[in-house]
Amino acid sequence: MTINTHNEASPGDATIRPFRVEAFPQADIDELRRRLLATRWPERETVSDLTQGVPLATMQELARYWASDYDMRRHETRLNAFPQFMTEIDGLDIHFIHVRSPHENALPLIITHGWPGSVIEMLNVIGPLADPPAYGGDAAEAFDVVVPSMPGYGYSAKPTATGWDPYHIADAWITLMRRLGYTRFVAQGGDWGAQVTDVIGSKAPAELLGIHSNMPGSVAPEISKALAQNVLGAGEPPSGLSAEEQRAFDQLNFLFTKGLGYSIEMGNRAQTLYGLADSPVALAAWMLDHDARSLADIVQAFEGNPVGSLTRDEVLDNITMTWLTNTGISSGRLYWENTLGFFDVKGVNVPAAVSVFPNELYQAPRSWTEAAYPNLIYFNELEEGNHFAAWQEPDLFTSELRAAFRTLR
Repeated sequence: MTINTHNEASPGDATIRPFRVEAFPQADIDELRRRLLATRWPERETVSDLTQGVPLATMQELARYWASDYDMRRHETRLNAFPQFMTEIDGLDIHFIHVRSPHENALPLIITHGWPGSVIEMLNVIGPLADPPAYGGDAAEAFDVVVPSMPGYGYSAKPTATGWDPYHIADAWITLMRRLGYTRFVAQGGDWGAQVTDVIGSKAPAELLGIHSNMPGSVAPEISKALAQNVLGAGEPPSGLSAEEQRAFDQLNFLFTKGLGYSIEMGNRAQTLYGLADSPVALAAWMLDHDARSLADIVQAFEGNPVGSLTRDEVLDNITMTWLTNTGISSGRLYWENTLGFFDVKGVNVPAAVSVFPNELYQAPRSWTEAAYPNLIYFNELEEGNHFAAWQEPDLFTSELRAAFRTLR
């Protein structure tokens, strides 16, 4: 497997080099198919729901489709339809998509993906954000769109030493936007991207106009403490919560006790997951089992009934890229690096916008969000949408970003 970065950088080189995904050798594709067909399957789960994990029937259909019907080069073709670049930041090559809008006064925007996602999550929103008239929108709401791959993900380099945590990534993104010549920009993120974006917001570089999150850090220290105590079996729910706040607390309590097993494993022993590098089915199952609602939607996709745009091809684009670049473990190390509370308040004082999708890991109450983001300029609770907001509901996501940053132009 080879990744072509074209003009290789010299140490400390700040140049921006054009990048194109070079076709992986056919031998790599053949080997992937061989491994899929050679999978040793366990017995089926002993329940009729998803409480034991990804169903055997889903994984067998995924493997069948992946090996026989899926276009193994689809992700290469899709990525190469966009202008891609590579630049070295702090000794690490960072891959990014950069689409300049054809419209005047476009607002520069950097979007950060999450895990188990990648820049693949954002491919369907780049066009509508950069060129609204081509998609029925207003040119006055155009963005210059920058979508970087986080270190260890996709075509960005894999760190060979510790230290690439959300703070370091936030600094790198600020450097990237400055290197691209932007004197003003906004930032957006969900999942890990939400953490990185919150940190950018807390750092408040002079160029930053504001941020948008679809997984806000709104949990105050006293709520986090109660949740942590609950995990240890010694806590009590805080008193005086509104109905919305109690709902959020209950959702978070489920996550902390039963819903974040993947996060705990990667946060403690990321290197132990050798199966992610050795078995495509192991990698796929690990990446599918992010959260219960997303898994339920993906199960439907492999039954032929996708929810929104999260089709089986979209899912396999992301998994195939991760397999071919062998980034299953390197991407997971971000959990080990992290010292932030996922949902905790990060101290953002710049203008902030929040979109709450109904099937997010938790639905942030407006009261918590207003306290966490004292300069809240936009808050919207939607009726559709999941954790992978841009990926699954690109039209809704695009509309939210246009509305969220309208007052900052």
